[in-house]
Amino acid sequence: MKVHHLNCATMRPPMVAGGIVAHCLLIETDQGLVLVDTGFGTHEVTNPKGTIDGLSRALLKPLLDINETAIFQVEKRGYGAEDVRHVLLTHLDLDHAGGLRDFPNATVHVLDSELESATNPRNAKERARYPKAQREGVTFRTHKAEGEDWFGFEAVKDIPGLPDDILMVPLIGHTRGHTGIAVKSDDGWLLHAGDAYFYRGEVETPPSNIFALKVTAKQIETIREQRLSNVERLRELKASGEAEVFCAHDPVELARLA
Repeated sequence: MKVHHLNCATMRPPMVAGGIVAHCLLIETDQGLVLVDTGFGTHEVTNPKGTIDGLSRALLKPLLDINETAIFQVEKRGYGAEDVRHVLLTHLDLDHAGGLRDFPNATVHVLDSELESATNPRNAKERARYPKAQREGVTFRTHKAEGEDWFGFEAVKDIPGLPDDILMVPLIGHTRGHTGIAVKSDDGWLLHAGDAYFYRGEVETPPSNIFALKVTAKQIETIREQRLSNVERLRELKASGEAEVFCAHDPVELARLA
């Protein structure tokens, strides 16, 4: 399978030099195209107030460039929206799922606990992070956060319509239904860890972090103990060399892989 690493949203939060990205994957398979996350879509670019709340616009300071949208980058490669058959989401936060409406024919895969959080939010934090407009007209297929062993992690395998070498690897903590997505590319296993961590130093040995991102992660996490435990496990996986581990927002990781 051929894997393209895309930036589908540049954001410039305060005190984060160089800003952050929305690292998405476009995977070419025999069954059609697969996206891992979407970043912001055309709806956010043309009408940001319609989906992105004022606080998020102020804190994230998104660039909102039509050239960064997943649909633009798909079409630039000679494909159309209808060629994207499946979208796998690490979670439903607005900067990961904004582009869903640009791919109306795709089946969108999420953990069942993530869709439950979005449709039946438990608190103000969940109500703010899951704008209903992003999910309009979307066909979801949900999966339970359980499965077979994958390098010490549980993995959801045999996802209908997808090759065996694309897996969901639950990494609960950032949200109630957050998951990583593992892909066996021509160069070996990749693990898109979503927002399990924000900065590459968190999974290096010894670990390091950026203060602003550390504070942000703590402010928007849902289950702290599980999130921190997953960071430790991801650090061990990265050190083992069995998979290329990267998160959704680190521009250096994206530049290295792209």
